[in-house]
Amino acid sequence: MSVPNSAPDPWRSFRGVMAGTLILEAIVVLLALPVVGAVGGGLTPVSTSYVIGAAVLLVLMAGVQGRSWAIWANLAVQLLLVGGWVIYPGLGFIGVLFLVVWLLIAYLRAEVLRRQRRGLLPGQQADPE
Repeated sequence: MSVPNSAPDPWRSFRGVMAGTLILEAIVVLLALPVVGAVGGGLTPVSTSYVIGAAVLLVLMAGVQGRSWAIWANLAVQLLLVGGWVIYPGLGFIGVLFLVVWLLIAYLRAEVLRRQRRGLLPGQQADPE
């Protein structure tokens, strides 16, 4: 029989949210392939490599969300995606959209960290028993 944890770990679920967001973002980036192929200059070796490479990078990043630097690396990857504006403006728009999402996630991380340091998280409250 296992002993239950004394307090829930807020960072475990937070890592899951970050990994899930990266997987969702990879799917959205891959869905841009047909759009890039049908509009503008079409699919070139450069645009195809960029889109597929960005999606692979996002999936790989989902595996390192337990690291302390992961949130900052996630934000840096968004700048790479915003740079996709050069290939096709829709890719840059995807980058801007997810940059806003990641800025919100970074804010929520800072808020959870602030509350954890003050002992205000629900798992840190004493049982009323």
